Amino acid sequence: MKEEVNATIGEGLKVKIYPDPALKMPAENVGRFDTELGLLVEKMRVTMEMYEGVGLAAPQVGVLEKIALVSWEGSFYVLINPRVLQKEGIQEGEEGCLSFPGIYASVKRPARVKVAAMDVSGAERFYDVDGFLARAFLHEMDHLEGKLFIEHLSPLKRGIIRKKMFKRAIGESG
Repeated sequence: MKEEVNATIGEGLKVKIYPDPALKMPAENVGRFDTELGLLVEKMRVTMEMYEGVGLAAPQVGVLEKIALVSWEGSFYVLINPRVLQKEGIQEGEEGCLSFPGIYASVKRPARVKVAAMDVSGAERFYDVDGFLARAFLHEMDHLEGKLFIEHLSPLKRGIIRKKMFKRAIGESG
């Protein structure tokens, strides 16, 4: 069965790299919980693993739906139509992003969050996470609103990263 699923999934999806405009577009709520959604989530999981990511949001692969995945310390989280119920504290730590390859920066985020989300079957799930996992959830949920991690940085740092990414984009297309 797994080989059959992998044949359908193929090589996964292609991650959009900044400044791709899809990364700045807010996603729509998911209204269907069917086989097609399950297949998309599995393709996203395969893609996240191929790119060696901790998380992946659907807009990063060009799908403007509120779907985010996080994989951390042996646990795999599917967050469909997620919403933050509560935030506590503050933490600062280094973040990277599959859409900004090789770019890392220190970002301030809440230390703990309570999140409600649906799973692939449409069942509502609740998560109370802290530390790195809270950071990962919030990073991926930002993508669903068209917000990028560099927007949490100072204008100077954000400008330096944007310039670097634009130069990279021009170099790849030229």
